[in-house]
Amino acid sequence: MTVGFVMLVHTALDRAEQVARHWAENGCPVVIHVDKRVKSNDYQPFVESLADLDNVLFSKRHACEWGTWSLVAASQDASEVMLDRFANVQHVYLASGSCLPLRPVSDLKAYLAARPTTNFIESVTIEDVPWTVGGLDQERFTLRFPFSWKTQRRMFDNYVSFQRAIGYKRKIPEGLVPHLGSQWWCLSRQTLTAILRDKRRAAYDAYFKKVWIPDESYYQTLVRLYSTDVESRSLTLSKFDYQGKPHIFYDDHLQLLRRSDCFVARKIWPRADRLYDMFLGDGQNPMKGAEPNPGKIDRVFSKAVDRRVNGREGLYMQSRMPAEGQERGKTCAPYSVFEGFDDLFEDFDQWLTRTVGARVHGHLYAPEGAQFVGGQKVYAGALSNSPTLRDYDALGFLTALIWNTRGERQCFSHGPRDTQDISWLIATDPNAQISVISGAWMVTLFRSNLDFVTVRREAARLQKIEAEHLEILRSRHVKARIRIWTMADFIENRMEFLQTIIDEIGPRNVRRLTETPKMRDLTGFSKFLQDLKNKGMSPYLVGDFPTGTDSETAPRESKRPYLVK
Repeated sequence: MTVGFVMLVHTALDRAEQVARHWAENGCPVVIHVDKRVKSNDYQPFVESLADLDNVLFSKRHACEWGTWSLVAASQDASEVMLDRFANVQHVYLASGSCLPLRPVSDLKAYLAARPTTNFIESVTIEDVPWTVGGLDQERFTLRFPFSWKTQRRMFDNYVSFQRAIGYKRKIPEGLVPHLGSQWWCLSRQTLTAILRDKRRAAYDAYFKKVWIPDESYYQTLVRLYSTDVESRSLTLSKFDYQGKPHIFYDDHLQLLRRSDCFVARKIWPRADRLYDMFLGDGQNPMKGAEPNPGKIDRVFSKAVDRRVNGREGLYMQSRMPAEGQERGKTCAPYSVFEGFDDLFEDFDQWLTRTVGARVHGHLYAPEGAQFVGGQKVYAGALSNSPTLRDYDALGFLTALIWNTRGERQCFSHGPRDTQDISWLIATDPNAQISVISGAWMVTLFRSNLDFVTVRREAARLQKIEAEHLEILRSRHVKARIRIWTMADFIENRMEFLQTIIDEIGPRNVRRLTETPKMRDLTGFSKFLQDLKNKGMSPYLVGDFPTGTDSETAPRESKRPYLVK
């Protein structure tokens, strides 16, 4: 007794010929169904290439289309030829033209000989395992599907909606309990004969012709009528992604396929020369007694699906641009944003670089362009300092910068003069550390030497922008680490506040600060603020700045910053 193979072929005929010859030369009859849509000038050479093998036959051809009855009809006709012409076949193994045997044929023969009545077919009820992909579970058995899902999609959808609207339901033939499973099976001769020669077959066939994707339910349902010796699993390794599409195996999957211990795998890339040479060659080592165990590589596929669906934190790929709010991490690494510090302190970026060793940029969102560290025009990952390119996707600019420089902490300045498009991104990003000295931009305006009318108008504009920005930073949706001080409060206790910031950036740096950045000359700043008030502009974001004091304010009672979580 031996095993016979039924092959459904529609493409890559050269590879199908290679696999069919391998099985036939190892004593296994092969019956091949070739899709009727394959042109005769391709079909005839394929038939002639196997003409020297008397245990290779061809069955009646059908024009096969995914999800339709034609696939079942093709397997029925080929199976009938197998049963009629090869009496020594004990099991019939359904395979496709893209299948590849992973173990010696002798190993498969011995395995099946030890289980002469066992049927290997995935067969599960919908109620117990709702694993289907495509939105139709029970309905695929109770509605009619005369139209192709792929080529007649509009008619398919409209007809389904119509049946739902009128409450139409088909009657399932008496005695049948619908089951689903992989279409790649290996059935015993006794069970397959019972299915194909049952006197009720015409009624069953008529019913399943209008079931959606019948090749995943016809044999899976009927096998339960004729056998109690069913192992609900396939001997063929066939993996699917989250969309229900089959994974394709390439040359670099060689070790993965070996680990599965499965007898056959699909779907193999036709140009995977290394796989075909290795598994169809004479040098492979039989895995005697090894139980097929695709679960051994399930972890790899689960990780692949997770990577495909969710991606990596902070990486936005062209293949999986996420919907807003469905990102897997807005950025990939911690970074710091300083608002108002370079307005209040001279050479703040140089001091911060010396203190924490991070990469400190200027204003990345300045109107005139991104101020990369060192004045570079192009930075990591070919990011340009062009404001036009940056603002085309302001959020993507920041996430790309953090991704391209992962492993090195990035710091940059921000303020009300800059593009504000990133406010919600940084506020809701757990990787962001945002430190704000509100109203500090007044110092730059104070030192600008502009006429007072222009200064008054600009101060009002910038204060409105910063107020809206601070409102976002205080939102209940905030996930960033945020500290906000008024300029007046920060000046009073700047050493402690700077120490807090530095400790958060570099927690391993436990030393106390011995120097602070040099504060800009604020002589006349109090009068400047009072002049603004006198002209009807209230610079409230600066805080309670001392009136009539032109020197640096002496530290008073220590005030703790408030933390927005």
